[in-house]
Amino acid sequence: MKRLENRICIITGAARGIGAAISTAFIKEGADVIATDRDEGALLAFAKEAGCKTMRLDVGNEDDWQKLADAYPAIDVMVNNAGITGFEDGIVAHDPENASLADWRAVHQVNLDGTFMGCRYAIRAMRQRKSGSIINISSRSGMVGIPAAAAYASSKAAIRNHSKTVALYCAQQGYNIRCNSIHPAAILTPMWEPMLGNGPDRDARMAALVADTPAKRFGTPDEVAALAVLLASDEAAYMTGTELTIDGGLLAGSAATPG
Repeated sequence: MKRLENRICIITGAARGIGAAISTAFIKEGADVIATDRDEGALLAFAKEAGCKTMRLDVGNEDDWQKLADAYPAIDVMVNNAGITGFEDGIVAHDPENASLADWRAVHQVNLDGTFMGCRYAIRAMRQRKSGSIINISSRSGMVGIPAAAAYASSKAAIRNHSKTVALYCAQQGYNIRCNSIHPAAILTPMWEPMLGNGPDRDARMAALVADTPAKRFGTPDEVAALAVLLASDEAAYMTGTELTIDGGLLAGSAATPG
């Protein structure tokens, strides 16, 4: 029997990158996947290839969450993956001194509000079965300060903490709903492409971006997806409120670590 056989699984931000990899991995493990994204065109293109159900979902929009709840009132696994950096439309100030309130709020609306509403929906959709797994995709940036991406770091740190709150709440209620967070560092997804480019110096750029990573390489979306499969499965039945870091050893030391 496959590890996620007959389980209804919702993945947000599933059209590309980590979300697409998680969706694909879940399908391979027998899950009934509903892939969601606000980019409907990219979502449908992914689903045609992967072979899964879809639903358009803007995670920062409460009405969209209600539509999802109406369509899928009972689920087994929720992966809150959708997120933005704030640099999708170009480089803007995201440091603590110069970031605008509008840009700050835009990042938090997707990353934090989206995760909050995803967890709230999941608890309500899982409690009738008194079991389930909520997986929140945070970041290495949620564990350290990021001077040039203050909103992103703040939102991911809040996801880390909220995951623990959800885990404790569900345990107190006797729901047997687990909630854990995954904290990827440099994972090679489309968000890195503007920095890497397609020129002859691409390999050098890649090496420079992971120079401080002990593993000296980017991680892959499939490697993150493997952790999500574990957390969604019965193999992780005693894991809740846990954070799993996947960063090539980056947080094992620091720049000041003796050589």
